[in-house]
Amino acid sequence: MMQRLITFLGGPIFDGKRLRQGYAAQFRAGQLAKMVPLTELGERGDMIDLGGDILSPGYVDLQVNGGGGVMLGDAPNVETIATICDAHRSLGATTILPTLITDTAEKTRATLTAGIDAHEAGVRGFGGLHLEGPHLSVARKGAHDAALIRPMDESDLSAICEAAALLPKLKVTIAPENVTPEQVTRMVEAGVLVSLGHTDAPFDTCVAYAKAGAGCATHLFNAMSQLGNRAPGLVGAVLDTAELSAGLIADGIHVHPASLRAAWLAKRRGPGRIFLVSDAMAVAGTADSEFRLEGRRITRSEGRLCLSDGTLAGADLDLTTALRVLTSQCAVSLDEALEAATSIPAALIDAPVDLRLPGQMLTDMIRIKSDLSAASPVIG
Repeated sequence: MMQRLITFLGGPIFDGKRLRQGYAAQFRAGQLAKMVPLTELGERGDMIDLGGDILSPGYVDLQVNGGGGVMLGDAPNVETIATICDAHRSLGATTILPTLITDTAEKTRATLTAGIDAHEAGVRGFGGLHLEGPHLSVARKGAHDAALIRPMDESDLSAICEAAALLPKLKVTIAPENVTPEQVTRMVEAGVLVSLGHTDAPFDTCVAYAKAGAGCATHLFNAMSQLGNRAPGLVGAVLDTAELSAGLIADGIHVHPASLRAAWLAKRRGPGRIFLVSDAMAVAGTADSEFRLEGRRITRSEGRLCLSDGTLAGADLDLTTALRVLTSQCAVSLDEALEAATSIPAALIDAPVDLRLPGQMLTDMIRIKSDLSAASPVIG
């Protein structure tokens, strides 16, 4: 089947920038051959009627802590990474960054090694790693273990820079409280995507770190200094600094829809843009009602994942649900919401998606239900 011409038609096609109506997408030998108006369609090959569903490049999720019943930190190895990638593929995310939450230096290094091994093994859907900590602020730790938060030292920095050369992409969330601007610059020069998060740093400090090379912020509004009338904080720095992008957990729980909408409007012109993240945990892709995070019980109820004290611990979210929240509660167009789930995060990890040019792999395409209730890969 992969060697024959396959033609998708009968539904809108998202090309990475906008939804196209009245077009067909044709794939030959597993790669996009062309998109063509239906009025100009010649050879058809095997036709697949979308029935009104959306054909789109797969979601790109830069913050995925777990899935398929496991957390990356449970056992950082190729098998765990593959399990997480498979779980999120079933939800429409064909490229992800498995994410390690704050842990020991030994666990962090083991995770970097596992990521390099996963890349060499060609694990499907593996786009690199995201280290969310341990160099954060205790004051904004969220569900992270305060006992494991610490300053970045030379050995940490060297391990990160060395791994960045061997991974498809390495993203690292840091707080200015525990990382210097010089360390940020060295990471960026090594190819690391540095993200500001879990910090109480003031506005001017955050702007200075952006100038040092930080390119984005982790789960905007959550676990960071907030926007005040005289103290704009990291939120204000993101909204005011054109170059900074920001991940958003658009579940309607972590961030109020009005705040989501305000951030969206502030970042609409770019070059820094809003992109969607799931911040998913072990229960993603399962029916499990709870899991363990480094020995702590996390319960799943009504779209929330919480510690025993009520602290949010990641999100019970897939990116199709995030699209639905943005479009139904935040007045964001579906074209723009899809960009935030695909081409914008893809560009940040140097893995562009664009159906306006031939070459997009059929294995990386997804079919999204017309009512935004679910998404799945077109090839399993």
